[in-house]
This record gives sequence, C-alpha cells and structure tokens, in this order.
Amino acid sequence: MKKVSLLAVTVILGMFCLFSCNEKKSDKQNWTHYVRIAGHGINQDNVDEVIASATESNVYGIEIDNSLTGYYSSFLNPDEKLKAIKMATDAAHAADNRIFVYIEGLEIITTESDSKEHTFFKDHPDWVQRNIDGDPAVFGEEHAFWISEGDEDSWISPFATEWKEIYMERVRQIAETGIDGIHVDIPYWMTHFEGWWDTWASFDDYTVAAFKELTGIDAKTDIQLGNYEDPNFIKWIDFRIDVLTQFMKEVDKNVKYVNPNCMTIAEVYPGLGDDAVRVGADVYEMYQVVDAIAHEYSEGGYTAAERSPFDWVSYLAGMYTFRAFAEGKASWMLSYSWDENEGVEISEAMENMILSHVMAGNNTWDARGHVMSGSNDIATRTKIFEWIDKYEDVFYKPRNAENPIGIYFSPKSRNYFPGEYIKSFFGYMHLLLTGHREFEIVTPRTIDKYNGNILILPNVFCLSDDELSQISDLHENGTKFIISGELGEYDEKRELRDNNFLANEILFSINAISDVEYCPNKTFVYYKNCPGSEYFKQSKYEYNVNSRVGWYKGSNFYSKIQKFLNDIDYLNISANRHVLDAPPYIAAQITNVANKPHIFLTNLTGLEANRNSKQKPVKGIRLFLPNNKKNVKVSYLPFLGEKTILQIINDEDKYFVEIPPVNEGGVIWYE
Repeated sequence: MKKVSLLAVTVILGMFCLFSCNEKKSDKQNWTHYVRIAGHGINQDNVDEVIASATESNVYGIEIDNSLTGYYSSFLNPDEKLKAIKMATDAAHAADNRIFVYIEGLEIITTESDSKEHTFFKDHPDWVQRNIDGDPAVFGEEHAFWISEGDEDSWISPFATEWKEIYMERVRQIAETGIDGIHVDIPYWMTHFEGWWDTWASFDDYTVAAFKELTGIDAKTDIQLGNYEDPNFIKWIDFRIDVLTQFMKEVDKNVKYVNPNCMTIAEVYPGLGDDAVRVGADVYEMYQVVDAIAHEYSEGGYTAAERSPFDWVSYLAGMYTFRAFAEGKASWMLSYSWDENEGVEISEAMENMILSHVMAGNNTWDARGHVMSGSNDIATRTKIFEWIDKYEDVFYKPRNAENPIGIYFSPKSRNYFPGEYIKSFFGYMHLLLTGHREFEIVTPRTIDKYNGNILILPNVFCLSDDELSQISDLHENGTKFIISGELGEYDEKRELRDNNFLANEILFSINAISDVEYCPNKTFVYYKNCPGSEYFKQSKYEYNVNSRVGWYKGSNFYSKIQKFLNDIDYLNISANRHVLDAPPYIAAQITNVANKPHIFLTNLTGLEANRNSKQKPVKGIRLFLPNNKKNVKVSYLPFLGEKTILQIINDEDKYFVEIPPVNEGGVIWYE
C-alpha cells in the first residue's frame, strides 16, 4: 500500500554496477540485521540533503522512494527515476551507508486519470484483479489517503503475463544501479479496501485459468467462499498464498540475477491471524524466499500511543513469532509511534515503540504519522539510533534458547481454523512472556531441531504425517507436552483423519478426557478447554486496570498465570534455571546471545492507551542465578542508558542480583 505521494523526477538510465560496500560486520550476518531505518522521498535535486539528514540522525539503512513501478508513467518510461536511484546509491555508499529503494508490488496509479485517454485500467482492463462479481480492483481518492483526487489506483493480477515481464525488467534495472536492497510493498490480493474484505479475490481471467489448470476447479462456480468445510475453498486458500510467495521468489531471482549482493525485502501487512490468509501474504511462507521482511504490524493498535499494556504483550508476542519464522534472517518493523494522539508525548511513544522492537530483536523503522518517511521527532530519533548503534550486538546477534518451553505455531491450523487457533497461541505467549519463562516458538520447519523439555501444542487442529512423526519422535526422546483442544484431528489439507493415532492411541490417549488430565507419569498435561484462549479472552481488562498501579497479587489474571506455571513445573521442575522475580507487567525473554545468557525486559507498568506513554519504574526485581553461575559477572543495560555491573548477593546459598529500578526496560546478561 502506497503511503506517501512523492515528487515526479527526471532522469536517464543508470549504468550497470555491481558495487558493494564492505560489510559493516565481520560475522556471518549481513547488513540487514543492523539497520536503523528512516524513509525519504528521492529526486535528483535532493540526494545530498537526504544522505546528510540520514547521517546526522544516525540512520543506517536509508529507504528511498520515487515509486518507479507504482506510477503508470514511470512504469512505462523509467529512465528518469532510475537516474535518481543511481545517484542516491552512489552517494549513500560514499557515506559508508546502506540504501534500499521502495517499489510497489501489485499496485499502480495513473495520475489525473479522469483527464487522460490512456490509463493503466483503460489500456489493460484484463490485467487487474476482480471480485467474484467481476468488479475491477480499481479505486479513487475516497478509498485511501495516498490516492489523490482524479487518480486511478489499480491492483494487478500476478498472472498478467505481459505486465509481469515489464515489471521484472524494471526490477532488474533497479538492481543494476548497485543499490543494496529492493523493498517490495504489498504483494497482496486486494481484500483490504472497504467492501473487499470478504471477496477472497481475485477472480480475473488470468487467475481463474491458472487455478483451473492446477486443480481442475472453476473458482467462479465451484467454491463456497468463506466455507472452511469446503475442500475447494481450502485449495483456493493454499493457492492464493502460494502464488504470492512464488511472485516474491521470482522478484528475488531477478534481483540476484543482475546484482547478487542486492537484498530483497517484502513489506507485509498485517500479521499472524486470519488477515494473513485473506490478503494471501503469509510471512511464514514468504520468509523462505526473501532476505528480510518489513512488517507493517499493528497488533493491538495502529500506533504505539494507542496500545494498552495487554496490547503491548500481544505486539511483543507477534514480533517474537516473526523472529522464529525468519530462521536467522532479519525482521524490520515498519510500525508507527504517534499520529495526532492527544495526551501522549511524542518522544515517549517513539521510545516505547523502539524499546519493544529492540527487546524482541527486530530492526526499527522511524516514520512520521502513518507514512513511511520523515519522523515525529528527529531529536528523539537521533538519540535512540545513536544508542542502538553503540549496543547493537546486544540486540541483533542471534538469540538461541538454552532450556526453553516450546510453543508450536501451526500455519495450517491458523489458515483453516483462524479464530480458534490464534487466540490459543497468543494466550500461551502472554502466559510465557508475563510468567517469565524461557520460550522458543517452534514451527513445522524447525521442529526437527527442537531440544527443549516441554512443547506446548495450542489447539493444533491440523498436522501433516511428517509433523505427527516429528512429535512422536520428540515423545520417544523424552519431550513432555502441554496440549489443549484438538490435536491433529485434521491433516494438512483439512481432511478429517479416520484414526488420529497420535492423540488417541500412541502418545496421549486424550480421546476420553472431558476436562483436564495430568498424566501420572508426568509426560503431558491436557486441557479440553484451552487456558491460553481463556486467558486471552478474559484477562485484558483486569491486566490493563491493575497495571496502572502495579498491583497483581490476588488478581484473577495472575492466578491464571500462576496456575499455568505450576502445570509446567508439574512436568519439569528445573532446579538449576534462571528465576526472574518480577511483576507480570514486566514482559521478558530469556535466551542466549553469543553463548551468554541474556534477559530482555520490557516494562508496561502505568501505561494507558491514548493517555499515558510513560512507565512507572519497577523496583525490587531480582534475578536468581543457577548455582553453577555464582562466580559470573552480571551486566545490566537500561534502555537508553549505560551498562553497569551488578553485585551478586548470596543469601543461604541462593545467588541473585538486584536490578536497579526498571524504567522503560533493559537487558541483563552474564559471562
């Protein structure tokens, strides 16, 4: 989705160039892992100004935008804009920076279309997406703020062959400028404008023909849209996701063909729930075919200023999930901090947004309001980016759990049972983050590498034969399980299994359980009614109200957290683990960075949506160390502060450190 109208530019075709800066880091991680991003409109006249502004505000990873593929005129005649991209690339490299360019994916605008004989839609009506009634995905100024009066905004079918040939040529031409990255915005099926949410588009002739060739099904007549019990609709869901994933794979192939050092970045909105299935851009699948993803993610609120403490936990849970999907690739957060939110200080909203990003290991992108460029406060950006630069290895080196509780993300359960599954998953993530237990998000791509003692299976309706086998192997090797709701009743195509040998015969014998069962040999706990779902649906109000003053003991939501933690300990009491004694308004990730235990803390105490973005400091937090770590050096880094060394205290052979008052958040580690 285009987020800002930019100046038209005049240029000539850039030279072929395979220029590549020296890597900022000597390790295996590339530059995408260390960016501190800001966006800029670019033209030939403002290149020096853009590079100077980025340098002065500690930006590393300069986004530029002249919408080369997103306007019909430059899509047909790109030379002028290519020249500006080349000029900006050379200038950024001369300043020892990295630079990437924004291009539109499946969206294109013809300016002042009402006065032109030739527009994209008028010239190529068969290239645009359509709903089931044949209405074209063509929009005007009333549909989105980035569409100006008189403009025509068209959304294109990825199967429009002639368009795609030109588009991929433009991708290659941009890569040839020597630019470090190409950022592709919204490779989506049009379902997110008003009136299109339930369309499950597109039903243009190209797409319908491709689906019929693949499946033999006529998408216009043989699908019950929105009916998850219709096997043809399930095939349509899978098809739509796969098409957009393959589109980005083709973009990356064209980028790398002419510039192997150029990174492909997909921008994806919104995130993890059924919205991902509707728009067809699934970050779980897309991480496999691009170098990084820029998440325009807004769980719980469009801006940081409007999130409640409970929303912040959900937002953090989403970001930790993205990091699991990435499997070592970078995750960029194109989120928004403040947009005319009265009663909230701009700088505080910015700090909270960026705090959450770095604590979850995501790269941050500062932007003004709800566009991609500018800043709500340059001085605040400069200060924060300078601090991140100083301590970037703490936040962006790979994180690896040592003794985690696993939680399984099931893409197929999300795709086919979105309401039931996603609440369960998010609820368990809340319980783990606010219960301060070490966790690891496990997926079908990583389950074979999981070596934790416990794995949570949250309402996992759909499991493939391979997943069933992997879970069975974990069981045989001693892994214990927390299970809720269904377990593999359906396969990866949402077909009901005749005999679910995993759930009913071999492992858990849960077929006859009516409520909760604690396995006598302590191999599993089974809940018929998911505690994660119940917590997620019932605890928001109480968590938010009590967080304002920091009270929690005796509350219903805290009792649910403690009950869940007790069930974990029923399966596996680890006497030699880190124990964080902190309120549930401190969200925590416990993990290893460069083989050193780290605890990342995010303080949510005192925050109120749209009213207060300044946390109340939390005093008296203690970190109890494993007994074999009593002689380590413990460091604490407060957000936007300086590293200090903490004294280890011995109290009756219990070794702990007292953490200084936590304001926004901080990181503890020892070595």
